[in-house]
Amino acid sequence: MRLPDRHRSRLVLIGAGRYTDPALPDLPAVHRTLTDLAALLTDPYFGLVPSAHCTLLLDDGDLRTVGGRLRSAVAEAEDLLLVYYAGHGLVGGRRHELYLALPDSEWAAPEFNSLEYDKLRDAVLDSPAETKVVVLDCCFSGRAVGDALGAEDERISQLDVAGSYVMTSAQRDQVALALPGEDHTAFSGRLIRLLREGVVGGPELLTVEDLYQRLRSVMASEGLPRPLNRGSGTAHRIALGINRAFAATAGPELRNRQIAAVDRGKDGDWTGAAEELRKILDEQTRVLGPEHADTLRTRQSYAHSLGGAGTPVEAAGLLRRLLADQVRLLGPDHEDTLRTRQFLAVNLGEAGHREEAVGMLRILLADRSRVLGVEHPHTLRTRHMLARNLAPAGEREEALALLRQLVAERERVLGADHPHTARARDDLLGMEGTADGQGPQSGQE
Repeated sequence: MRLPDRHRSRLVLIGAGRYTDPALPDLPAVHRTLTDLAALLTDPYFGLVPSAHCTLLLDDGDLRTVGGRLRSAVAEAEDLLLVYYAGHGLVGGRRHELYLALPDSEWAAPEFNSLEYDKLRDAVLDSPAETKVVVLDCCFSGRAVGDALGAEDERISQLDVAGSYVMTSAQRDQVALALPGEDHTAFSGRLIRLLREGVVGGPELLTVEDLYQRLRSVMASEGLPRPLNRGSGTAHRIALGINRAFAATAGPELRNRQIAAVDRGKDGDWTGAAEELRKILDEQTRVLGPEHADTLRTRQSYAHSLGGAGTPVEAAGLLRRLLADQVRLLGPDHEDTLRTRQFLAVNLGEAGHREEAVGMLRILLADRSRVLGVEHPHTLRTRHMLARNLAPAGEREEALALLRQLVAERERVLGADHPHTARARDDLLGMEGTADGQGPQSGQE
């Protein structure tokens, strides 16, 4: 089970909702179906490919254009090639071949103005893609399920693509493609719902086989035609998305693991905390997405733990990149953004860049005082870090003044026995008794 490589995969979504032939009724739901499906499959976090790798052919009646763009995507695909069609399925010719209707297709003679499935199948077979998936959401007329194709396995065999996976809505004669009051076609609407909402209790990744089995169950329970499938090799194991329901349940568990890892660092095991946070970060990035609030917070904790473990230069580099992302996503005054600024300053100080650290902490102290208030515990913590960096930078008198004020304020705000009050008091006593005036190092708090 795996997700395809985003940059080596291609999607082709073909749909026809408007028709010139009066014998082919328009299918208004196809437009919404294709656009919503394209949005899901190109979602930056949960989708399969970037939008540039998804070819959307909606109500394009030029068979040459459809064929040319299909061939381009087929040739470019190296990992996954997914071809999807929604519209009218037509049957023509003496052998009852399947045709996929385009806007100018004719019900009575689809051979000359429709996309012949055999040609699409041959194009897919010629692709260098490791995995090929074809999904057809179209009606079959009575001739498509005649005596020669009476059994389900026989019907689906005409769609077979060797070494790949084919899924079809397999709708029979007089079955509507879209139900009244629904925005999407019946089959694809339920597929979209699975991709959008996920499967509660399902696996982390939803393979094409998972989706087929779930669709078959859901549609049967609603009295709708059951989809058909045929696969070969390991194609059934390719994932078409992250299970969003799994992400919803995994999020709190990963958050609890992150909190425990941070506490492990505070207890002195920064190396162990960093190792655990790295694993949590990998899982959150994959399951929740790189810009999820929990993922950003773990990036912060991981970087800071590296500083505590003795690599402040590496920590500072990670924190600089995180800060840029947080300013863009959360804003400059968000508490997580402000905390990253403090962690960055602390690690710069640990790396020997005292003047830069002091400058950053002065600005941060003003910003935290403005946003949180001058006596907020986070503001007091910034004042403590500023004092601890001022002393090694040669500003002993200012550091002493800050520490004296800090001790008094923490005694009033937090209490005389609070660990932060005790630490400020110890730092003050240590600095007052240090002949060289260097005082304590910046450290982690």
